Amino acid sequence: MQKSHKTYFKRSRFQPSKYKNIRQTYNGYSYDSRMEARYAANLDWLIEAGEIESWTPQHKFDLRVNGEHVCNYYIDFKVVFADGSIEYHEVKGAETRLWRLKWRLTQILHPDLKLVLIK
Repeated sequence: MQKSHKTYFKRSRFQPSKYKNIRQTYNGYSYDSRMEARYAANLDWLIEAGEIESWTPQHKFDLRVNGEHVCNYYIDFKVVFADGSIEYHEVKGAETRLWRLKWRLTQILHPDLKLVLIK
């Protein structure tokens, strides 16, 4: 008996992800990797130190060209500093071609934003 082709591509919950990241929960929120969760903990320490006012995970950018929706880009963290300035932080382990394209498109469409890459 031959199995359906779908069973060959079904990912088991025990299989590692494509880029070997391990989802991690910190403070009740699930992050895509341990690196992101550690960075969230670091941001909480910076709040306690008074360097930043607040931060939010998974900030959405609606990327549009000539009024047409191209794609959405979810950057890892929106960070608001004590002086009121805002930065957008991307915590990155493996860089994919798609991510590089979205990162570059975000830089071009929003040149006024401060985008920070954390490796």
